[in-house]
Amino acid sequence: MSGKKWIIVIVLSGIALLGLTRIPVVQSQLEWRLDRIAGIVRGWRYPGETIPVPEFVDVPTQPTFVVPEAAPSATPTLMATADVELSPTPSPTPLPASFSLPEPEWEKQDWNNCGPAALSMALRYYGWPGDQFDISDYNKPDRADKNVNISELIYYVKNFAGWLEADYRVGGSVDVLQRFIAAGYPVIIEASTEILEGGGGWAAHYLLVTGYEKNEQKFFVQNTYLRHENSLTYEELEESWQPFNYIYMFVYPPEDQEQINALLGEDLEFEENRIRSLALAQMQIAADSEDAFAWFNQGTNLAGLERYDEAAQSYDRAIQLGLPWRFLRYQFGPYLAYFHSGRFEDLIAITELTLQRTPNSEEALLWRGWAAYQLGDVNAAAADFRQAYALNPSYDDAVYALEFLGLFP
Repeated sequence: MSGKKWIIVIVLSGIALLGLTRIPVVQSQLEWRLDRIAGIVRGWRYPGETIPVPEFVDVPTQPTFVVPEAAPSATPTLMATADVELSPTPSPTPLPASFSLPEPEWEKQDWNNCGPAALSMALRYYGWPGDQFDISDYNKPDRADKNVNISELIYYVKNFAGWLEADYRVGGSVDVLQRFIAAGYPVIIEASTEILEGGGGWAAHYLLVTGYEKNEQKFFVQNTYLRHENSLTYEELEESWQPFNYIYMFVYPPEDQEQINALLGEDLEFEENRIRSLALAQMQIAADSEDAFAWFNQGTNLAGLERYDEAAQSYDRAIQLGLPWRFLRYQFGPYLAYFHSGRFEDLIAITELTLQRTPNSEEALLWRGWAAYQLGDVNAAAADFRQAYALNPSYDDAVYALEFLGLFP
């Protein structure tokens, strides 16, 4: 075959391939494979298993934490001498030795879609007729978006499954999960997992917890990624849950509010919940000062209490100790803490580290934009805000940022 004919064949093949990629089924299967390849390439370009420590961050060797005035009894003492008794809220009645809710119709998650898929299964307990794509079409229109926050899932419930309520708390425990399940409420938790396929490694994953067995010390979970993994020991669950501050989400009918309040007990008020969760993180640091996840959780709880300077110091320490490189695509507390403590250059540095591996993180783009704005670079801020909005037009924070600059999205 002559050279010209080869060129014609190649061009025609390219046109045919381009046409195939426009077919929804082909596009659906091709997108995630291309993204996985891109992720592997980014890993080669920016190697390492943990988030690099920005050179200019002056990590204090002995952070100083101030106990708030008139602190409740559960508030921990200074970090170096933390000695706090933290007991779970007692159950009003003894829990059964085992309890399992009926398994909902299982739904295998789409690409990066464990949050919407887990929520979809939870909503089915209340007669919701939709599926994960009803949720993700709103919360993550970009299929390559690697993260949906619990706050975004709750927003969907409140606004698009309007007869239901949803809420969350942090600092959860085995006892908390058992109490909710025994009362008839499945619980969504965010935990860590290991992806074994190409470009894999440490990642976040949502699980729907639907049952427990005390004697065997295990929970039954609905896993949207691997259906056959339907149980975790208490130890396995707690270990994978810790990196996300033991966060848990629950959905319920509004008329059940009093029962939900009783289940939450001492964690009913958000501030009290944060203080108790802070105490737990400090106890873990006192037991193991090299526990990066405990330091990060301490930062998150301090940020939740608007103690931003202390939170930033905790995050510094967690990053210094070593966090998985994907970590800041799922959790954004350092962005908030660095911003409110006036560490704008540090904020740019940490968001850029995130964007090296996760270039479509609208949250990192948003906060880099706010840091640029504070440093006087309005054009850079506008560019980041526009890109965050383009990735997710339902991202209200990006809409607000553009409106703040007087720019119509």
